[in-house]
Amino acid sequence: MIELSDMVRELRRQLAIALADSEGEAVRFELGPVELEATIAVSREAGAEARTRLWVVDAGANGKYAHAQTQRVTVTLNPTTVATDGSPARPVLIAGGEVDNER
Repeated sequence: MIELSDMVRELRRQLAIALADSEGEAVRFELGPVELEATIAVSREAGAEARTRLWVVDAGANGKYAHAQTQRVTVTLNPTTVATDGSPARPVLIAGGEVDNER
């Protein structure tokens, strides 16, 4: 199992790679809402650094974690690029060269 935060981090990394790989392409795709659906298991740790963790359950491991508290969750993310000059964030365009107001 992996933590839900690791799943989102990997998605962000993959989108960044797709954006970088698209330089010079003629066709552009605007990245709309990204919907993730996963079965998660909740675990709680005791002690001085107690915390609750959300683990993404592998599709083939549902039976293995049947005794654990599992929930099906859907998370919708709206990716944008971060403006370094304080101007509003803009939608992410994957593929092609830069255009006005893109990044």
